[in-house]
Amino acid sequence: MRENNPANRLRNNLANSPENNLENRQLWYVDSGCSRHMTGEKSNFLSLTASDGGSVAFGNGKSGTIVGIGKIGESHSHSIENVYLVDGLKHNLLSVSQLCDKNNLVVFSPTRCLVVNSNTGDVVLRGKRHKNVYKVCISTLPQNNLTCLSALNDDIMLWHKRLGHASLSLLNKLVSKDLVVGLPSIKFNDDKVCEACAKGKQVRSSFKSKKCVSTTRPLELLHIDLCGPMRIASRGGKRYVLVVVDDYSRFTWTLFLASKDETFENFIAFLKKVEKRVGHSLISLRSDHGTEFENASFINYCNEHGVDHNFSAPRTPQQNGVVERKNRTLEDMTRTMLIASGLPRNFWAEALNTSCYIINRCMIRPILNKTPYELFKGRKPNITHLRTFGCRCFVHNNGKDALGKFDPRSDEAIFLGYSSHSKAYKVFNKRTLCVEESVHVLFDESNSLSENDAQEEEFELGLVRKEVLLQDRQGKNTMEKTTPEGVPQNDRQGEN
Repeated sequence: MRENNPANRLRNNLANSPENNLENRQLWYVDSGCSRHMTGEKSNFLSLTASDGGSVAFGNGKSGTIVGIGKIGESHSHSIENVYLVDGLKHNLLSVSQLCDKNNLVVFSPTRCLVVNSNTGDVVLRGKRHKNVYKVCISTLPQNNLTCLSALNDDIMLWHKRLGHASLSLLNKLVSKDLVVGLPSIKFNDDKVCEACAKGKQVRSSFKSKKCVSTTRPLELLHIDLCGPMRIASRGGKRYVLVVVDDYSRFTWTLFLASKDETFENFIAFLKKVEKRVGHSLISLRSDHGTEFENASFINYCNEHGVDHNFSAPRTPQQNGVVERKNRTLEDMTRTMLIASGLPRNFWAEALNTSCYIINRCMIRPILNKTPYELFKGRKPNITHLRTFGCRCFVHNNGKDALGKFDPRSDEAIFLGYSSHSKAYKVFNKRTLCVEESVHVLFDESNSLSENDAQEEEFELGLVRKEVLLQDRQGKNTMEKTTPEGVPQNDRQGEN
């Protein structure tokens, strides 16, 4: 196919001028002598199909080969179709006859030209006169202006809406695997945001796990979080627990508080001890925006000691995930141990403290593949002394009471964990109803509190008034002071 009429020669003399740059790639000339839309810029096309033949004659006697046919515009639904890609053409040309074939009217005036849809009367293209030519900039037009110049069947967003706002990845699979009939074979690129999908489907961003250790030593970064208030106060009257996790070693500490306002005072006292033990100062602190952390006391302390206190984003606990996940681990282990032991729930502080003690010695720090205890203290932990929480045990009297020769040497007790200040076990003495620390303990790990005798144990664990115990003791003292007249003389002589 050749186009050698005089109008085309005049047009191509204009096309061969040196005026062409990136800014006017979407600047098109309205040409009444051009029989087809054509351009020499491949980047103008939304889609392009290769063409095997045909040429266009230029005014200088040369010709350009038609190398492809495609669509131009801002999107597939708002585009001009059947545009030729001509090798060597320097300008973008719109054919008046081709515009009229789409049931449009092209009106020229001394200052501008208009392309009007014959059916609706809407102006779909508006051009300005520049010297003796009319120019149209397609990139600055509203997208709906070009609708009547092309078909809608191959628009990405239109098919996205037709299929119930299905994801574009699903549409690509339907096309690539040829699973449906009627869907155009185009690539659905996820380069635009659907407002309805953003409002109806948006989810929170994901937080991927780190593949490396971001700190190099203990106390370089501490994660802190406050849990509570607990529904049931501990036996010591505590309702909150402050969880502190070292980022490098994942070594964990738990501080029990009666109220939130004790957070700063207890944390600073704890930090001084740890800094002196480790020999390093705290560099960074991470927490949420809770008022127990974001207050004048913390701000002043961090400013005075050069501590960088950073916060997680509001309502984004994932950014402080180290301590948040540790909280869940502690809670799950504490709940399980309380259930297994049958102890009342007001022993949650003892169970949680024991959970923290075990985690530091038995959990594995990801990536480094060592226990928190070894990373923090530099040696492997010894766990031969660990016992089952809540198991039955016997604690030696060890001089607590003045025993007679035939009085029991030990009291039955319940194992509650490990001492934080000495090398000893912590037990609940069922006779005195007190928590004791002792190394003289015998364990019976085969037996623990059962569900059947839970009510009796609650009575023995001090969930009733202590006056019952006091009255019992007063009665025993009165009997010991009375002369045992009913005892045979021989038996009395046998006492030494």
